Amino acid sequence: MLRKIAFLGGTFNPVHHGHLRLALDLVNIVGFEQVRLVPCHLPTHRQQPSVSSDMRASMVGQAIAGCHVLALDRRELERGTATYSVDTLLELRRELGDDVSLSMIMGTDAYLGLPRWHRWRELLSLAHLVVVERPGYSLASHGELAEYDRQNTAELDALDNAAYGSIVHLSVRLLDISATQIRALIARGQSTQYLLPESVRHFISKHGLYSADAPTC
Repeated sequence: MLRKIAFLGGTFNPVHHGHLRLALDLVNIVGFEQVRLVPCHLPTHRQQPSVSSDMRASMVGQAIAGCHVLALDRRELERGTATYSVDTLLELRRELGDDVSLSMIMGTDAYLGLPRWHRWRELLSLAHLVVVERPGYSLASHGELAEYDRQNTAELDALDNAAYGSIVHLSVRLLDISATQIRALIARGQSTQYLLPESVRHFISKHGLYSADAPTC
């Protein structure tokens, strides 16, 4: 059985319990040795966040302090250019070698947009794709992505036996929390308690992020 490492990218604007619980659930379900949280520096598929990538990475670091199976990976910030997942996977594969099972975690919503990604057909030559089901999103039965999915979807044990090359769909309990919701609460001066780690709430308050006053709780 191969060692299993996963990569979870995102803007993390801010990181919250939904991100963290998902990562830990996948550690438990899949048996990942580590899930690396990789904050995006310059996103190519969405508007640039109002909070700097350094600040967003700092919040991730605060959130996972003391959790040995989650790690902050700052490589996309250090690259300093537009962020493409294929470049991150190329770097990770070079570092890990060919004897480690590497997986990229994404939700169904992101997966549906995969054909618009930069060099997307190269991803499976570097890693597995672990697609977490999101309510309200489903894959069409026809089209380029549907055919790609049929050709490459495998069972979970594919991650144990190969370093890359498979798509695995998983149904995982998701906490109904969004960064958009959190930013809106902060902008209104309302409490975000229990939605994100206390260390992150204090960081947001200390630095006045998201045009917020101090939390009400």
